[in-house]
Amino acid sequence: MYIFSKKTVLAVAISVFAFFMTSCKAIKQFLNTEISDEDYIVGQLYADEYVKETPVRFNRNNSGNTGGGHTSVTGIELNDKDNRDLYAAIDKWYGTPYLYGGCSTSGVDCSCFVGNVFKTVYGVTLHRTANDIQKDMDKMLNRSALKEGDVVFFTNSNGKVSHVGIYLKEDLFVHSSTSNGVTISSLENTYWKKHFYKGGRHKSVTTKY
Repeated sequence: MYIFSKKTVLAVAISVFAFFMTSCKAIKQFLNTEISDEDYIVGQLYADEYVKETPVRFNRNNSGNTGGGHTSVTGIELNDKDNRDLYAAIDKWYGTPYLYGGCSTSGVDCSCFVGNVFKTVYGVTLHRTANDIQKDMDKMLNRSALKEGDVVFFTNSNGKVSHVGIYLKEDLFVHSSTSNGVTISSLENTYWKKHFYKGGRHKSVTTKY
């Protein structure tokens, strides 16, 4: 039979009380949010995953493009087929940090970024979430059929469509990356190649390619 001193009992009691108060505070904070437990769980299934990647670097005059120079921010060289309005819209967001649920140049998630660019360039309003944006597309495409302005969809480890970007050209797409914010990545990147789901094409998007 163990006999505890009053000091030991008091210390244990204080620790238990502190743990209880901390837990209550966390529980109250969760309960006071506007999201239900069901919504939270569903949100996690469709949440973007953190993807560490090195931004694409561009060697000017090596892309084979002619007749246009490069955009002021991204460094991509443009030709007479490229949609200048699209690249101008991207320039305004380029480098914006990633923020889950964010929808401003202070922080933006993938679906809000795509939605804002589509609204600015094509006058099209898209659904707010990556998964729901599929509903706005008129055609779903394989990677080999992608053209400028197509939306590219990616799944996470849960197999859910959780990330979107906008296809540009030469296997490049622009998106709000969890590690780099609004940036340009390659579909040949190990993660994006593995998790690419489909491309989507909206009827209002036209291209010279």
